Amino acid sequence: MGSKLIIRPATEQDIKAVYRIERSTFSDYYPYGLLLAYLHMVRDLFQVAVLDGKIIGYVIGVIRRNNLGHIVNIAVDPQFRRKGVGTELMKRLIELFRNRGVKLIRLEVRVSNTPARKLYEKLGFTSEYIIPNYYIDGEPCLVMVKRLSYE
Repeated sequence: MGSKLIIRPATEQDIKAVYRIERSTFSDYYPYGLLLAYLHMVRDLFQVAVLDGKIIGYVIGVIRRNNLGHIVNIAVDPQFRRKGVGTELMKRLIELFRNRGVKLIRLEVRVSNTPARKLYEKLGFTSEYIIPNYYIDGEPCLVMVKRLSYE
């Protein structure tokens, strides 16, 4: 990518592009209204990746019980995958979690999603356990965690 990738907080104007990416990525995608609700709930923990003025990815995080970070969703436009966009989005969210005192980050990923699992492992996430029948099609998910603090 010759241009500079910008990671910034999402705005309401971004949700249409985020929804397009969501639909092109997931068979059981989040409805437009839920993405908008997350934007209002989590504010700057909803980040978008922008290249040449075009939104090409996003990540959504929430903080539960003040010290548990949860990565709700991450997706990158199919034509921009495997170019480091997901890594940059994850690094930004991890940094935001760390700055807010999050001690542990959790996420769920399809057992069959090897590229995503490799990305999370590269970023220091470890596999914890499997939840059977997690997704609407019956596929289990793998719960992965990353510890930021041992307090």
